[in-house]
Amino acid sequence: MGSYYITFRSVTLGQRGEKLLNSSGIRCSLQRTPRWMEEQGCGYALRLWTKDIAKAAGLLRVNQLPMRRVYFQRQDGQLEEVAV
Repeated sequence: MGSYYITFRSVTLGQRGEKLLNSSGIRCSLQRTPRWMEEQGCGYALRLWTKDIAKAAGLLRVNQLPMRRVYFQRQDGQLEEVAV
């Protein structure tokens, strides 16, 4: 199974998202984004190990935590942007 990255424009939004998702049983961790993601205007990302990315994105939306972009990292290490 691969992992997902949900990017945010600030560390504060990322921290709020991490707390919300972890308390809801969705395992995630906050980290700085790789440099190429920063060029897209995203400085922090939550890394999630879940198949239910739609549930995680829905929780963030309901709690008014604006996401930038969502990426899926395949097992071969390649990242692709996904719509949720």
